Amino acid sequence: MPGDPAVAEPVTEPARHKVLARGTKKGSASLDKLTRTAMSAFLIARDAAFNVPDLFTPSARMAFLAIKECEQELDVIERYIDERLPAAITRVNEARARQLLTSLKSTTDLERIGDLVMSMALRVQARTTKVPASDARQLVEMSKKLREMLDIVYRGFVELDLDCARKVLQMDKDIDRVCHGLFQKHLTGHSAQGNPSSFEVLLMAQALERAGDHTTNLAEDLYNLIEGRSVRHAPKKRAAT
Repeated sequence: MPGDPAVAEPVTEPARHKVLARGTKKGSASLDKLTRTAMSAFLIARDAAFNVPDLFTPSARMAFLAIKECEQELDVIERYIDERLPAAITRVNEARARQLLTSLKSTTDLERIGDLVMSMALRVQARTTKVPASDARQLVEMSKKLREMLDIVYRGFVELDLDCARKVLQMDKDIDRVCHGLFQKHLTGHSAQGNPSSFEVLLMAQALERAGDHTTNLAEDLYNLIEGRSVRHAPKKRAAT
């Protein structure tokens, strides 16, 4: 595993497994190394979410390995930024310091997203039976919404677009809705009778729901970066308007 994630060679896409191309948008070359590294973490977290649907297919093992690699890369990036940011922040003005602090906060949330997706993948791999098709469809729906949220918030950071933050804050309720539906299904009727399979599915759904919460944290950090004010503890309904 490379010691310096900012200069690592890009991962080549294997023939049998979905990995999105990692890179940065045009114009990001002007950002310093720490910021570029933080931006790459968005794409790695997105890769992890992108591979979730394949956990329920014959390519499950390849998807699991891809998610594991993403989780490890996010750990490296978080440590890299955590170790170098204190020295960097003493040499910049207030606006630049806010940008660097945002990089630190965002990589912490992205690393946590990687952990949560990995925890779900581990549960799928540990099962001796397949996840029921209806449950798998809902989990896939949650993962696709998570990936879309990460796409949008990444674009927001690249383009400094507040509309992207608003969209992500609004989309969080979509993940919550599917998660709530799974809980309702598994905690009523015969499913409520201590079924360990139901419990595992709910833990998977909860992991994706919490990953969505961390993505809304990223949207709130984008607000702070652009407007210089925090909406972390403000009502989400107001922030999304």
